[in-house]
Amino acid sequence: MDLGEQILKILNKKYAPSSLIETKFQRYDLAFKTDRDGLPVVAFLGRKDEKGIICGERFARRLKQLLNGNIIKEYWEYKGEAQLKPV
Repeated sequence: MDLGEQILKILNKKYAPSSLIETKFQRYDLAFKTDRDGLPVVAFLGRKDEKGIICGERFARRLKQLLNGNIIKEYWEYKGEAQLKPV
């Protein structure tokens, strides 16, 4: 499964460093964790149940950067089904 262009637009922005961001995307719940630079590195896409656990798909971002922070190569890798428990 690949992430669509609309989801990638959300995931290509910078957010608060080292945090968990939860949002809605169409009929799905989207949660992602950011690294120390504020770039999303792990994303969960699925449905939230009554306990607040997102059950769905997990994706991991692979980045290759230079020492100055310029990104050479990046892609999102499908990691399978997962559950994200609330913090």
